[in-house]
Amino acid sequence: MTKFEYDLLIVGSGPAGATVARYAANAGLSVLIVDKKQELGSPIQCSGAVSRHALEEVELPLDEEYILEPIYGFAIYNQVGESTKIDYRKIKGDEYGSGPGKKPLGYVVDRRRFDRYCMTQAERAGAETWLKTEASGYATLPDGRCAVSVKRYNEDIEITCKVLVGADGLMSQVGKWAGLQTHIRITELAGCLQFIVDNVETEGLLEIITGHEWAPGGYAWVFPKGHGYAEIGLGVIPTMTKQPAQWHLDKFIKQSFFKERFANCRILEVQGGGVPLAAPLRTQYADNLVLVGDAARHVNPITGGGIHTALNGGKIAANFLIEHFQNPAATFTAKDLKGYQDAWLAELGDKMWSLYHKKTAVFHHEDIPTRDAYLYETMSDYFDPHSEYKKI
Repeated sequence: MTKFEYDLLIVGSGPAGATVARYAANAGLSVLIVDKKQELGSPIQCSGAVSRHALEEVELPLDEEYILEPIYGFAIYNQVGESTKIDYRKIKGDEYGSGPGKKPLGYVVDRRRFDRYCMTQAERAGAETWLKTEASGYATLPDGRCAVSVKRYNEDIEITCKVLVGADGLMSQVGKWAGLQTHIRITELAGCLQFIVDNVETEGLLEIITGHEWAPGGYAWVFPKGHGYAEIGLGVIPTMTKQPAQWHLDKFIKQSFFKERFANCRILEVQGGGVPLAAPLRTQYADNLVLVGDAARHVNPITGGGIHTALNGGKIAANFLIEHFQNPAATFTAKDLKGYQDAWLAELGDKMWSLYHKKTAVFHHEDIPTRDAYLYETMSDYFDPHSEYKKI
Protein backbone atom coordinates (compact mmCIF):
# COMPACT_ATOMS: atom_id res chain seq x y z
CA MET A 1 0.00 0.00 0.00
CA THR A 2 1.28 3.46 -0.94
CA LYS A 3 1.82 5.78 2.03
CA PHE A 4 2.04 9.57 2.38
CA GLU A 5 2.49 11.92 5.32
CA TYR A 6 1.17 15.47 5.91
CA ASP A 7 0.58 17.82 8.81
CA LEU A 8 -3.07 18.27 7.85
CA LEU A 9 -5.37 16.11 5.76
CA ILE A 10 -8.60 17.87 4.82
CA VAL A 11 -11.55 15.83 3.55
CA GLY A 12 -13.76 18.13 1.49
CA SER A 13 -12.85 20.89 -0.95
CA GLY A 14 -15.62 23.41 -0.29
CA PRO A 15 -15.14 26.93 1.11
CA ALA A 16 -14.47 25.73 4.68
CA GLY A 17 -11.89 23.13 3.72
CA ALA A 18 -10.21 25.40 1.18
CA THR A 19 -9.97 28.23 3.72
CA VAL A 20 -8.32 25.99 6.32
CA ALA A 21 -5.93 24.77 3.62
CA ARG A 22 -4.99 28.24 2.39
CA TYR A 23 -4.20 29.66 5.82
CA ALA A 24 -2.40 26.53 7.01
CA ALA A 25 -0.29 26.23 3.85
CA ASN A 26 0.60 29.92 4.02
CA ALA A 27 1.88 29.28 7.55
CA GLY A 28 4.19 26.52 6.30
CA LEU A 29 2.18 23.42 7.20
CA SER A 30 2.03 20.53 4.74
CA VAL A 31 -1.58 20.19 3.60
CA LEU A 32 -3.46 17.70 1.44
CA ILE A 33 -7.11 18.11 0.44
CA VAL A 34 -9.03 15.09 -0.84
CA ASP A 35 -12.51 15.08 -2.34
CA LYS A 36 -14.53 12.29 -3.91
CA LYS A 37 -16.00 14.70 -6.46
CA GLN A 38 -14.39 15.27 -9.83
CA GLU A 39 -15.75 18.82 -10.23
CA LEU A 40 -15.45 21.55 -7.61
CA GLY A 41 -18.68 23.20 -6.48
CA SER A 42 -20.93 20.57 -8.02
CA PRO A 43 -23.75 19.74 -7.63
CA ILE A 44 -24.99 23.22 -6.71
CA GLN A 45 -27.21 23.17 -3.62
CA CYS A 46 -26.85 26.82 -2.62
CA SER A 47 -28.24 30.20 -3.65
CA GLY A 48 -24.71 31.65 -3.56
CA ALA A 49 -25.31 34.79 -1.47
CA VAL A 50 -22.39 36.02 0.64
CA SER A 51 -21.57 39.34 2.30
CA ARG A 52 -18.66 41.48 1.18
CA HIS A 53 -17.46 41.60 4.79
CA ALA A 54 -17.23 37.78 4.93
CA LEU A 55 -14.98 37.71 1.86
CA GLU A 56 -12.78 40.50 3.17
CA GLU A 57 -12.60 38.87 6.62
CA VAL A 58 -10.86 35.83 5.14
CA GLU A 59 -8.77 37.88 2.70
CA LEU A 60 -10.38 36.56 -0.48
CA PRO A 61 -9.96 39.02 -3.36
CA LEU A 62 -13.21 40.35 -4.81
CA ASP A 63 -12.86 38.89 -8.28
CA GLU A 64 -15.09 38.92 -11.36
CA GLU A 65 -14.05 35.29 -11.83
CA TYR A 66 -16.76 34.20 -9.37
CA ILE A 67 -18.95 37.27 -8.68
CA LEU A 68 -22.25 37.30 -10.58
CA GLU A 69 -24.19 40.20 -9.11
CA PRO A 70 -23.76 42.83 -6.37
CA ILE A 71 -26.34 42.98 -3.58
CA TYR A 72 -27.36 46.16 -1.77
CA GLY A 73 -29.86 44.98 0.80
CA PHE A 74 -32.92 42.89 1.59
CA ALA A 75 -36.67 42.82 1.16
CA ILE A 76 -38.60 40.62 3.58
CA TYR A 77 -42.25 39.81 2.78
CA ASN A 78 -45.02 38.22 4.81
CA GLN A 79 -47.45 35.74 3.26
CA VAL A 80 -49.71 38.43 1.78
CA GLY A 81 -46.96 40.61 0.33
CA GLU A 82 -46.46 43.26 3.02
CA SER A 83 -42.77 44.01 3.18
CA THR A 84 -39.86 45.41 5.13
CA LYS A 85 -37.18 46.77 2.80
CA ILE A 86 -33.63 47.38 3.94
CA ASP A 87 -31.80 49.01 1.03
CA TYR A 88 -28.36 50.27 2.00
CA ARG A 89 -28.32 52.52 -1.07
CA LYS A 90 -31.00 54.54 0.76
CA ILE A 91 -29.86 53.97 4.34
CA LYS A 92 -26.19 54.85 3.70
CA GLY A 93 -26.21 56.29 0.19
CA ASP A 94 -22.82 57.93 0.58
CA GLU A 95 -21.21 54.51 1.19
CA TYR A 96 -23.29 51.89 -0.65
CA GLY A 97 -24.16 51.90 -4.33
CA SER A 98 -22.81 51.27 -7.81
CA GLY A 99 -21.18 54.64 -8.40
CA PRO A 100 -17.52 55.62 -8.01
CA GLY A 101 -16.23 55.19 -4.47
CA LYS A 102 -19.27 53.18 -3.40
CA LYS A 103 -19.55 49.49 -2.61
CA PRO A 104 -22.13 46.71 -2.40
CA LEU A 105 -23.27 44.99 0.76
CA GLY A 106 -22.57 41.56 -0.70
CA TYR A 107 -22.70 39.40 -3.79
CA VAL A 108 -24.37 36.46 -5.43
CA VAL A 109 -21.56 34.19 -6.57
CA ASP A 110 -21.28 31.34 -9.04
CA ARG A 111 -20.71 28.40 -6.70
CA ARG A 112 -18.73 26.33 -9.20
CA ARG A 113 -16.39 29.20 -9.94
CA PHE A 114 -16.29 30.31 -6.32
CA ASP A 115 -15.27 26.90 -5.02
CA ARG A 116 -12.67 26.60 -7.78
CA TYR A 117 -11.34 30.05 -6.92
CA CYS A 118 -11.06 29.20 -3.20
CA MET A 119 -9.24 25.99 -4.07
CA THR A 120 -6.91 27.80 -6.46
CA GLN A 121 -5.95 30.20 -3.69
CA ALA A 122 -5.21 27.25 -1.39
CA GLU A 123 -3.08 25.52 -4.02
CA ARG A 124 -1.14 28.70 -4.73
CA ALA A 125 -0.43 28.91 -1.00
CA GLY A 126 1.11 25.43 -1.20
CA ALA A 127 -1.72 23.00 -0.48
CA GLU A 128 -2.04 19.85 -2.58
CA THR A 129 -5.39 18.60 -3.93
CA TRP A 130 -6.56 15.13 -4.94
CA LEU A 131 -9.99 14.93 -6.58
CA LYS A 132 -11.84 11.65 -7.26
CA THR A 133 -10.34 10.44 -3.99
CA GLU A 134 -12.56 8.92 -1.32
CA ALA A 135 -11.58 8.62 2.33
CA SER A 136 -13.04 5.61 4.12
CA GLY A 137 -11.84 5.76 7.73
CA TYR A 138 -9.24 6.87 10.23
CA ALA A 139 -7.46 5.44 13.23
CA THR A 140 -5.28 7.06 15.86
CA LEU A 141 -1.69 5.83 16.11
CA PRO A 142 0.49 5.23 19.19
CA ASP A 143 2.90 7.99 18.11
CA GLY A 144 0.17 10.67 18.37
CA ARG A 145 -0.66 10.86 14.68
CA CYS A 146 -3.56 9.27 12.82
CA ALA A 147 -3.80 7.12 9.71
CA VAL A 148 -6.47 7.77 7.08
CA SER A 149 -7.44 5.24 4.43
CA VAL A 150 -8.25 6.64 0.99
CA LYS A 151 -8.84 5.25 -2.47
CA ARG A 152 -7.55 7.25 -5.43
CA TYR A 153 -8.17 5.97 -8.96
CA ASN A 154 -8.76 2.49 -7.49
CA GLU A 155 -5.46 2.59 -5.60
CA ASP A 156 -5.55 2.04 -1.83
CA ILE A 157 -3.45 4.66 -0.03
CA GLU A 158 -2.69 5.31 3.63
CA ILE A 159 -2.10 8.91 4.68
CA THR A 160 -0.69 9.74 8.09
CA CYS A 161 -1.26 13.19 9.53
CA LYS A 162 -1.37 15.01 12.82
CA VAL A 163 -4.84 16.45 12.29
CA LEU A 164 -7.69 15.27 10.09
CA VAL A 165 -10.06 18.10 9.15
CA GLY A 166 -13.59 17.00 8.30
CA ALA A 167 -15.01 19.45 5.75
CA ASP A 168 -17.13 16.83 4.04
CA GLY A 169 -20.49 18.52 4.38
CA LEU A 170 -23.88 17.62 5.76
CA MET A 171 -24.02 14.61 8.11
CA SER A 172 -20.25 14.29 8.00
CA GLN A 173 -18.86 10.79 7.55
CA VAL A 174 -15.53 11.97 8.99
CA GLY A 175 -17.29 12.94 12.20
CA LYS A 176 -19.06 9.57 12.35
CA TRP A 177 -15.68 7.79 12.20
CA ALA A 178 -14.83 9.51 15.49
CA GLY A 179 -18.20 8.73 17.07
CA LEU A 180 -19.54 12.28 16.78
CA GLN A 181 -23.30 12.69 16.41
CA THR A 182 -23.50 14.26 12.95
CA HIS A 183 -26.99 12.98 12.08
CA ILE A 184 -29.65 15.64 11.48
CA ARG A 185 -33.29 15.10 12.38
CA ILE A 186 -35.67 15.32 9.44
CA THR A 187 -37.55 18.04 11.34
CA GLU A 188 -34.49 20.28 10.94
CA LEU A 189 -33.49 19.46 7.37
CA ALA A 190 -35.11 21.67 4.75
CA GLY A 191 -35.77 20.24 1.31
CA CYS A 192 -34.72 23.05 -1.03
CA LEU A 193 -35.35 23.62 -4.71
CA GLN A 194 -34.58 26.61 -6.90
CA PHE A 195 -35.01 27.52 -10.54
CA ILE A 196 -32.59 29.68 -12.47
CA VAL A 197 -34.91 31.78 -14.65
CA ASP A 198 -34.92 34.46 -17.30
CA ASN A 199 -37.39 37.35 -17.68
CA VAL A 200 -37.77 38.20 -13.98
CA GLU A 201 -36.74 41.71 -12.97
CA THR A 202 -34.68 42.23 -9.82
CA GLU A 203 -33.41 45.37 -8.09
CA GLY A 204 -30.21 44.38 -6.33
CA LEU A 205 -31.93 43.03 -3.20
CA LEU A 206 -32.18 39.58 -1.68
CA GLU A 207 -35.93 38.99 -1.41
CA ILE A 208 -37.18 36.68 1.36
CA ILE A 209 -40.82 35.55 1.40
CA THR A 210 -42.14 34.07 4.65
CA GLY A 211 -45.39 32.31 5.40
CA HIS A 212 -46.67 28.74 5.74
CA GLU A 213 -48.81 29.29 2.64
CA TRP A 214 -45.72 29.33 0.44
CA ALA A 215 -42.98 27.47 2.33
CA PRO A 216 -43.99 25.44 5.40
CA GLY A 217 -41.13 25.47 7.90
CA GLY A 218 -38.91 27.63 5.73
CA TYR A 219 -39.19 30.52 3.29
CA ALA A 220 -39.12 31.35 -0.41
CA TRP A 221 -36.62 33.63 -2.12
CA VAL A 222 -35.92 35.65 -5.24
CA PHE A 223 -32.24 36.52 -5.74
CA PRO A 224 -30.55 38.38 -8.59
CA LYS A 225 -28.29 36.05 -10.56
CA GLY A 226 -26.62 38.49 -12.93
CA HIS A 227 -26.83 38.79 -16.71
CA GLY A 228 -30.59 39.24 -16.49
CA TYR A 229 -31.20 35.98 -14.64
CA ALA A 230 -32.76 35.35 -11.23
CA GLU A 231 -33.04 32.53 -8.71
CA ILE A 232 -36.53 31.61 -7.52
CA GLY A 233 -36.50 29.00 -4.80
CA LEU A 234 -37.77 27.81 -1.46
CA GLY A 235 -37.10 25.41 1.36
CA VAL A 236 -39.68 23.37 3.26
CA ILE A 237 -39.52 21.05 6.25
CA PRO A 238 -40.89 17.65 5.14
CA THR A 239 -42.70 17.01 8.43
CA MET A 240 -44.69 20.23 8.01
CA THR A 241 -46.14 19.46 4.60
CA LYS A 242 -47.46 16.49 2.63
CA GLN A 243 -46.16 17.95 -0.63
CA PRO A 244 -42.62 18.02 -2.08
CA ALA A 245 -40.65 21.24 -2.53
CA GLN A 246 -41.40 21.28 -6.27
CA TRP A 247 -45.15 21.40 -5.62
CA HIS A 248 -44.70 24.37 -3.30
CA LEU A 249 -42.37 26.15 -5.73
CA ASP A 250 -44.83 25.72 -8.59
CA LYS A 251 -47.59 27.09 -6.36
CA PHE A 252 -45.44 30.04 -5.30
CA ILE A 253 -44.64 30.96 -8.90
CA LYS A 254 -48.21 30.60 -10.17
CA GLN A 255 -50.30 31.79 -7.22
CA SER A 256 -48.31 34.14 -4.99
CA PHE A 257 -48.44 37.94 -5.02
CA PHE A 258 -45.43 37.71 -7.38
CA LYS A 259 -47.35 35.73 -10.02
CA GLU A 260 -47.56 38.62 -12.50
CA ARG A 261 -43.86 39.31 -12.07
CA PHE A 262 -43.14 35.62 -12.78
CA ALA A 263 -45.67 35.25 -15.62
CA ASN A 264 -43.11 35.23 -18.45
CA CYS A 265 -40.23 33.54 -16.70
CA ARG A 266 -38.37 30.74 -18.42
CA ILE A 267 -36.69 28.02 -16.40
CA LEU A 268 -33.08 27.50 -17.50
CA GLU A 269 -31.73 25.32 -14.70
CA VAL A 270 -32.99 23.35 -11.69
CA GLN A 271 -30.94 23.02 -8.50
CA GLY A 272 -31.79 21.43 -5.18
CA GLY A 273 -30.69 19.61 -2.06
CA GLY A 274 -30.96 19.45 1.70
CA VAL A 275 -30.09 22.45 3.89
CA PRO A 276 -29.77 22.12 7.68
CA LEU A 277 -31.72 24.50 9.91
CA ALA A 278 -30.28 22.84 12.97
CA ALA A 279 -28.13 23.69 15.95
CA PRO A 280 -24.35 23.49 15.60
CA LEU A 281 -22.76 20.22 16.65
CA ARG A 282 -22.22 20.20 20.39
CA THR A 283 -18.85 18.48 19.92
CA GLN A 284 -16.82 19.35 16.85
CA TYR A 285 -13.51 17.70 17.70
CA ALA A 286 -12.00 14.33 18.66
CA ASP A 287 -8.52 12.82 18.88
CA ASN A 288 -6.57 14.12 15.84
CA LEU A 289 -9.77 15.51 14.31
CA VAL A 290 -11.79 18.72 13.91
CA LEU A 291 -14.92 19.45 11.88
CA VAL A 292 -15.58 22.67 9.94
CA GLY A 293 -18.32 24.15 7.75
CA ASP A 294 -21.46 22.12 7.07
CA ALA A 295 -19.77 19.08 8.64
CA ALA A 296 -19.94 20.89 12.01
CA ARG A 297 -23.34 22.42 11.14
CA HIS A 298 -21.83 25.88 10.84
CA VAL A 299 -24.99 26.97 9.02
CA ASN A 300 -27.26 29.84 9.97
CA PRO A 301 -30.32 28.11 11.51
CA ILE A 302 -32.61 31.00 10.56
CA THR A 303 -31.63 31.53 6.91
CA GLY A 304 -29.80 28.33 6.02
CA GLY A 305 -26.91 30.46 4.74
CA GLY A 306 -23.58 28.71 5.01
CA ILE A 307 -20.90 30.28 2.81
CA HIS A 308 -19.94 33.09 5.20
CA THR A 309 -20.01 30.85 8.26
CA ALA A 310 -17.92 28.22 6.43
CA LEU A 311 -15.31 30.82 5.50
CA ASN A 312 -15.13 32.32 8.97
CA GLY A 313 -15.16 28.94 10.69
CA GLY A 314 -12.39 27.73 8.39
CA LYS A 315 -10.24 30.71 9.32
CA ILE A 316 -10.85 30.17 13.04
CA ALA A 317 -9.88 26.50 12.74
CA ALA A 318 -6.78 27.33 10.72
CA ASN A 319 -5.58 30.00 13.13
CA PHE A 320 -6.03 27.66 16.08
CA LEU A 321 -4.16 24.83 14.38
CA ILE A 322 -1.33 27.07 13.17
CA GLU A 323 -0.74 28.34 16.70
CA HIS A 324 -0.98 24.81 18.10
CA PHE A 325 1.57 23.46 15.61
CA GLN A 326 4.04 26.14 16.65
CA ASN A 327 4.60 24.28 19.93
CA PRO A 328 7.19 21.55 19.18
CA ALA A 329 5.82 19.46 22.04
CA ALA A 330 2.19 19.79 20.94
CA THR A 331 -0.07 16.76 21.05
CA PHE A 332 -3.36 16.38 19.22
CA THR A 333 -5.77 14.66 21.56
CA ALA A 334 -9.39 15.70 21.87
CA LYS A 335 -8.46 17.67 24.98
CA ASP A 336 -5.83 19.59 22.98
CA LEU A 337 -8.20 20.34 20.09
CA LYS A 338 -11.11 21.50 22.25
CA GLY A 339 -9.58 24.98 22.05
CA TYR A 340 -10.71 25.19 18.44
CA GLN A 341 -14.36 24.84 19.37
CA ASP A 342 -13.94 27.26 22.27
CA ALA A 343 -12.52 29.86 19.88
CA TRP A 344 -15.32 29.25 17.40
CA LEU A 345 -18.00 29.57 20.07
CA ALA A 346 -16.56 32.86 21.31
CA GLU A 347 -16.44 34.41 17.84
CA LEU A 348 -19.44 32.89 16.07
CA GLY A 349 -20.97 29.89 17.77
CA ASP A 350 -22.67 31.45 20.80
CA LYS A 351 -24.66 33.77 18.52
CA MET A 352 -25.46 30.88 16.21
CA TRP A 353 -26.88 28.99 19.19
CA SER A 354 -28.92 32.08 20.07
CA LEU A 355 -30.35 32.15 16.54
CA TYR A 356 -31.24 28.48 16.81
CA HIS A 357 -33.21 29.14 20.00
CA LYS A 358 -35.02 32.01 18.24
CA LYS A 359 -35.93 29.75 15.32
CA THR A 360 -37.13 27.02 17.67
CA ALA A 361 -39.32 29.50 19.54
CA VAL A 362 -40.93 30.61 16.27
CA PHE A 363 -41.86 27.10 15.14
CA HIS A 364 -43.10 26.01 18.56
CA HIS A 365 -46.22 28.08 17.85
CA GLU A 366 -48.86 25.64 16.60
CA ASP A 367 -51.20 28.38 15.41
CA ILE A 368 -50.12 29.10 11.83
CA PRO A 369 -51.04 32.83 11.69
CA THR A 370 -49.16 33.41 14.96
CA ARG A 371 -46.16 31.47 13.68
CA ASP A 372 -46.19 33.37 10.38
CA ALA A 373 -46.24 36.69 12.21
CA TYR A 374 -43.33 35.71 14.44
CA LEU A 375 -41.28 34.40 11.51
CA TYR A 376 -41.78 37.60 9.53
CA GLU A 377 -40.83 39.67 12.56
CA THR A 378 -37.79 37.49 13.31
CA MET A 379 -36.49 37.64 9.73
CA SER A 380 -37.03 41.40 9.56
CA ASP A 381 -35.15 41.89 12.83
CA TYR A 382 -32.36 39.58 11.69
CA PHE A 383 -31.65 41.66 8.58
CA ASP A 384 -32.01 44.98 10.38
CA PRO A 385 -28.89 47.18 10.07
CA HIS A 386 -28.54 47.19 13.85
CA SER A 387 -28.86 43.42 14.25
CA GLU A 388 -26.38 41.76 16.60
CA TYR A 389 -26.11 38.86 14.16
CA LYS A 390 -24.37 40.62 11.26
CA LYS A 391 -21.57 38.03 11.06
CA ILE A 392 -23.97 35.10 11.18
